[in-house]
Amino acid sequence: MVKRIQQIVTLILALFIGLFIAASFFLRAKYNYSVYGDRAVLEGQQPLVFLLWIVVVLGLGFVLYRLSRKLERYSRAKVIPAVLLLSGAMQLVIIFLFTRMPTDDSQTVLSLAWAMLYDKDYSSFQSGGYLYMFPFNFSFVLYLKALLLLFPDNYLVIKSFNILFSLVTTLVIYLLCQELNPKSSRKDYGLLIVSATYVPALFMSNFIYNDGIATALLTSALYFGVRFIRRRSMKDMLFAAVLLTLGNYFRSIGMIFLIAIVLSLLLNLRAIGVKKVIAAVGVTLLLWVLPAWIQNTALQATDIVDESPSSNSAPVYMWLNMGINLETLGFWDDRESYNIYQQEAGYNKAESVELFKASIRSKLSDATLTELAGMYYKKLVWTWTEGTYQIERYGIGNEGASSTGGRGGMVMGHYSYSTAASRVFEGASMYRSALLWALYVQNFLMYVFILIRLIRGLRAKRFAETPLLLVILGFIGFYLLWEIKSRYLYPVYPLLLVLSYLGFQDAYALLTGRRRSHDAD
Repeated sequence: MVKRIQQIVTLILALFIGLFIAASFFLRAKYNYSVYGDRAVLEGQQPLVFLLWIVVVLGLGFVLYRLSRKLERYSRAKVIPAVLLLSGAMQLVIIFLFTRMPTDDSQTVLSLAWAMLYDKDYSSFQSGGYLYMFPFNFSFVLYLKALLLLFPDNYLVIKSFNILFSLVTTLVIYLLCQELNPKSSRKDYGLLIVSATYVPALFMSNFIYNDGIATALLTSALYFGVRFIRRRSMKDMLFAAVLLTLGNYFRSIGMIFLIAIVLSLLLNLRAIGVKKVIAAVGVTLLLWVLPAWIQNTALQATDIVDESPSSNSAPVYMWLNMGINLETLGFWDDRESYNIYQQEAGYNKAESVELFKASIRSKLSDATLTELAGMYYKKLVWTWTEGTYQIERYGIGNEGASSTGGRGGMVMGHYSYSTAASRVFEGASMYRSALLWALYVQNFLMYVFILIRLIRGLRAKRFAETPLLLVILGFIGFYLLWEIKSRYLYPVYPLLLVLSYLGFQDAYALLTGRRRSHDAD
C-alpha cells in the first residue's frame, strides 16, 4: 500500500513536469519589468532561439560536470569551504555591482524596523497600517530590527546576512543529496558547484526580504526530516521541528513543508515505529504554534495591540480572489483586490471575506469552463516555467541611480549609485535578455532531468525522494489557487536542483554506458 502511494505521488509529479516541458515548446513565459512592467507575459515560443540556448546551456552543464569530477580526489574538508567561499565572494561582488535599494514591501518592512528601533513607533499595527493588514511580516521586521540594533545601519549588513543564509542553503542542498544517496561512492561536488553558482540564488541576496532566510530554514528542516526517516534519531527530528517552526514564522508556506514531512513520517510508520512517529509529530505540532502565541502575548502585554493582530488582517480570500483573473492569469491585479479590503470593507476582515467570496463566485460564474481551464493552464505554465524567480527586478534592479537614500521613501528598483555593470544591464539590453534566456532554458533542462529521475525511480521502485516530491506537489497545488509570482517558488529551488542533478547523473550514466554504483535502493 505504501509503495503504491509513493508510486502515485511520483507519477502525478511526473505528469506535471511533463506538462511544463511540453508547454515550453509552444509558450515562452516571461517577466521583464523594464519591458512589460509588473505583469506575467506568455508569448509564442521562438523555436530556433530556444533550441540554440538548449545546446549552449547543456554544453556548459556538461563541461561543468566533467570539471567537478576532477575534484573527486580532494577531500570534502577542502572542497566544500573553498566552493562556499567562492560563492560568497561572487554574491558580494554582485551586491557592489548592482547596488539595488529596497523597494515595495522590502522598503516598507525596513522602514518599519527603523521606526520601531529609533522612534518606538508601532502605529503600523493600528487600523490601516501595514502590519494591521499583514501581521505575518512582523517576523521579518523584528529580524531587521535586531540587525540594525547589533550592526551598522546600512544595506550592506543586511545583504551580507542574506549571503550567509544563501551559503547555508547551498550546503544543505549538497547534504540533502548525500542523505538521499547513502550508498554513493562519489562526493558529488557537481551539485555543490551548481548550487553555489546558481544565478537566481546569487542575485537574490541583493533583495532585502524574507526569501533567503525562509528558504535556508525550510530546506534545512526538510533535510533533518529526511535524516530522521533514515536514521530514526529524535535529535534530527527536534532540529527539523525547530527549523520548520522558524521557517514558517518568516514565511507561512512552511505549512507545505509541514504536511510533506508528516505524510512522509506516516508513509514510513512501520520502519520508524509508531511511538517515534507520534513523538515526532507531537513535538513538531507543539513547537509549531509557539511563535504566534508568544508574539501575540507579547504584543498584547505591551499594549501595542488590544487583540490578536490577525483579527482584522487581510483574509486569505484576498489572495485567492487575486488568483482568479483571466486577464492577469492570477498575477497582481492592480490593487483591485486590495481595494475590496481597504475601501469597500474599510479594513474589516469579516466584511471583506463576504465581499471576496461574492467576487470569487462572480468570477467563476461569469467565465466559461474553457476560459477557466485556459487561465489555470496558463497560470500553471507561467509560474513554473518562467525560471528566473523574477531576479531581473528583485536582484538586478531596473532603474538608474536614485537621488533618495537612507531611511524612508518608496523607491522602485533604484540603485544607490550606478556602476558599469548596472549600465550594461540597463532596461531591455541584450545582456539582460541573454541572462533571462539562459535562466529560462536552465530551468527547462532541470525539468527534463527531473523527469528522467522520476521515470527511473518508478521503474526501480525507488522512493527515497518522496518528501521532496510532496513539497513540490504542495507548491503546485497551492499556487494554482493563490496569487502568483514566480519568485514565490524560490523556497523550492533547492529541491529542484537536487532532483535535476540526480536526473542528470542518470542521463549521463545512460549516455556513457556506465552503471551508477551509488544509486539508493
